Amino acid sequence: MTKYKKYIMIITAMAIFSTISGLYAQSGIEPYEIERVGLSGWQFLKINGSSRQTAMGGAFAAVSNSGAEAIFGNPAALTGIKNMDVLLGKVNWIADIGYQSVAIVKNFGSIGTFGISVVSVDMGDMAETINSPISGENRTEAVITGNTFTAGDIAAGLSYAKKVTDRLSIGGSVRWIREKIADVSMDNVSVDFGTLYYTGFRSLRLAMVARNFGPDDHLVGWSEEYQSEAVDIRMPIDFRVGLAMDFFEGSDMNLLTATVEGVHPNDGPEKVNVGVEYSMAGMVYLRAGYRFNYDEESFTLGGGFNYKVGNVSARINYAYVDFGLLKRVHMFSLGFSM
Repeated sequence: MTKYKKYIMIITAMAIFSTISGLYAQSGIEPYEIERVGLSGWQFLKINGSSRQTAMGGAFAAVSNSGAEAIFGNPAALTGIKNMDVLLGKVNWIADIGYQSVAIVKNFGSIGTFGISVVSVDMGDMAETINSPISGENRTEAVITGNTFTAGDIAAGLSYAKKVTDRLSIGGSVRWIREKIADVSMDNVSVDFGTLYYTGFRSLRLAMVARNFGPDDHLVGWSEEYQSEAVDIRMPIDFRVGLAMDFFEGSDMNLLTATVEGVHPNDGPEKVNVGVEYSMAGMVYLRAGYRFNYDEESFTLGGGFNYKVGNVSARINYAYVDFGLLKRVHMFSLGFSM
C-alpha cells in the first residue's frame, strides 16, 4: 500500500467518525431538541462488564488484545486471543444493584474464535407498595403491604470472530435475554456484530460496532382494564465508530494506548467516549477516560495488574465511574489466559 493510500484511509476514517457525531444535524435547518430518551427497555444491556474497557471511558470499539472481555464490547477483537481466555466480573451498580459476568473464549485457529458468556443482574428485595382507595375521597394513597418482591435480568450468549485478512477481523454475538419483575417476565434475542481494521499506518485501527439488535417485546399481554395490548418495548440499539492507536511501540517498558469513539444510540443523544491506557512492562496498567454528553456519567479511572505463572497469565482489573448525583460505581474483574 502506497503512502498516499494510507493517508486516504486515515482521512476516510476521520470523516466517518465526524459523520457519526453529527448524524442529527441538517444543513441550513435548526434541528429540534428531541433526544429520544426513554424509548427503549432492556437497559442492563448497556452495562459493560469489562473493567478495562469501562476504565477507558467506555471507548471499547477499537481496543484490541482485550481478552474475553471483548465479548462485551467489540466481538471482532476476540481474534487477538491466542489460545484460551476466561473472565469473571463483578459490578457494584447504582442503587445496590448487583451485576455479575462470566466469559470463556477459545481460539480454534483457522476455524475461528468461539466464546460463551453469561450476565446476571440482581436487584435484591424491594418492598411491595399498592395504591389503596381513601375512604370518602376520590383518590388513592400508597400503602406498603409488608410483602417483598424482586427483579432481575439474565443474558446468555454465543460469540464468534474470525480474521478475514491479516488486517481485518469480524465478529458477532447472539444472546438469549430475559427480564423479570415479581411474577412476570419476558424473553428476547439480541445480536451484536463488529469489525476491527488495522489501517497499516503504524498501529492505527478503525472499528465499527452495532449492538443489541432484536425484535420489540412486551412484559404483559392484553389489558382487560384498558382494553388494549401493552406498548412494545424496544431494544437499546447503538452504533459505534472508534479509532485507537498505540504509542511507544518497540519499547519493552512502556506502551500508551489512546482511543476515541462516537456513539449513536436509539434512545438518547449522540455521545463521545475517550480513553487512555498506560502499560508498564506489561504488568502494571493505569487507565483513564471521559464520557461526553451523558446525563450524569463523566470521568472514569482504573488500573490493572498482570502476573504470569507458568503457562497461565492472571490479571485483575478495577474501574471507577463517576455518576454525578448517583454517586459512583466500582467494577472488578479477574481474568486468566492460557
